[in-house]
Amino acid sequence: MEGELEGAELNISLLNSSCKPTPLSSQVILIDTLLSFIALLTVMLNLLVIISISHFRQLHTPTNVLLLSLAVSDLLVGLLVMPLSIASVHSCLFLAKMICIFMDLLSFILTSASVGSMVLISIDRYVAICFPLRYSYTITTSRAKMCVCLCWSCSVVYNTVLLKDHLAKANMYNYDECVVVISYIAGSDLILTFIGPVTVMIVLYMRVFVVAVAQARIMRSQITAVKMNTVVATVKKSELKAARTLGIVLLMFLICLCPYYFPSMGGQDTTTSTSSIEVWLFHCNSTVNPLIYAFLYPWFQKAVKLIVSLHILQPGSCEANMV
Repeated sequence: MEGELEGAELNISLLNSSCKPTPLSSQVILIDTLLSFIALLTVMLNLLVIISISHFRQLHTPTNVLLLSLAVSDLLVGLLVMPLSIASVHSCLFLAKMICIFMDLLSFILTSASVGSMVLISIDRYVAICFPLRYSYTITTSRAKMCVCLCWSCSVVYNTVLLKDHLAKANMYNYDECVVVISYIAGSDLILTFIGPVTVMIVLYMRVFVVAVAQARIMRSQITAVKMNTVVATVKKSELKAARTLGIVLLMFLICLCPYYFPSMGGQDTTTSTSSIEVWLFHCNSTVNPLIYAFLYPWFQKAVKLIVSLHILQPGSCEANMV
């Protein structure tokens, strides 16, 4: 027993001596301030989405159930994952093995749930625009809730299996910094978290865009010669807005996730630390999501005004007209 205790004390002393917190220079403080602002912005934006959808009864729709799932996962990224990533750079926080394991698993689960929710939203919009007559009985609130539960359950199971080797070998790592190594041989993370969702979103959103343009052309062919110039201008604006929205959705998703998956696409192991630029770009997708999906809805702007002005504290405010 004494030998084991001495060995344990020796290991702890070695770990403590190897841990060298990053000095707080002016540049480091500036970077930390920026990252902290991103984390705070992520929490605030997603919290506004959650309060809006949860409080106002008129917003309890299938689409908003999916938006709520996205906002919850992104909120937890900003509330837990981002602050822990910032703290890990300047302290020996990850000498605690369980904290490192918890952060790795939580980060992967939340980002997978976020990506899964984005795919569900794209499917919902595809059915709503391409099959409007079928939407009301195909996509219901209860089915949306079931899909959300399935998305989160699959995220937990999938990422636990994905990281099982990393979790099993946790004692072998140097806890100066949390590092995750994922073998590219299985290829599951690259396909299920990046290639698959990107392909589905591109196909569905392009289909939505094609249908929207086709409907605009039908309207254009039916207008009278007197109203030709005015309606054509309106149609062109609608087409440009649809194209711009599609471009923002796909571009930001690719910008945030591509750097993280470049090694896997090149046939290499994915080795990332919690403080790497690639991981932070991945996390920033949680900041961009509420800007893309929520701010495009007029009801969100109205809900924010009611929340900021504290009108939601008044009796019966949940019945307010938000459409």
